[in-house]
Amino acid sequence: MLSGQFTQIVIRGLDRVIARTSAKDAQNTPAHQRTGRRGEEDAYFHLRRRGYIMVARNFRTPRHHGEIDLIGWDKDVLCFIEVKTRTTRDIKLAAAAVDRKKRHHIRVVIRDYLRTFPELPQWHFAVVTVYYEGRKHPTFEAIPECLLSS
Repeated sequence: MLSGQFTQIVIRGLDRVIARTSAKDAQNTPAHQRTGRRGEEDAYFHLRRRGYIMVARNFRTPRHHGEIDLIGWDKDVLCFIEVKTRTTRDIKLAAAAVDRKKRHHIRVVIRDYLRTFPELPQWHFAVVTVYYEGRKHPTFEAIPECLLSS
């Protein structure tokens, strides 16, 4: 019990340090990138609350172009998650941004990630959309098992 409290204190302290240093970086970062980072962060904690065990964030491979935003286990299924964040639904739905080229890059990175397993686990790819439509708290929509073939 004491070690759990100590861990929480350390994590809170690290969060404060990161908040101070990231505030300086945020001044030089474009607004759409700050919104995207915020959406990925909120999606990460949303999925954890839903029982996912998150194992990687912003996974890249040195051999290929592309990135997987979140990787986590949902029970015995390994989930590769692309997070798309928008402040409005008026122009284009967030999931529509996962086009053919983006799916190709994700597919290649997933293939590299899966090579690290001695036995191929059951897995799927999903898109999680995060909308901040003038609300304090975002709304989340999951599009499970998106096709990566086309």
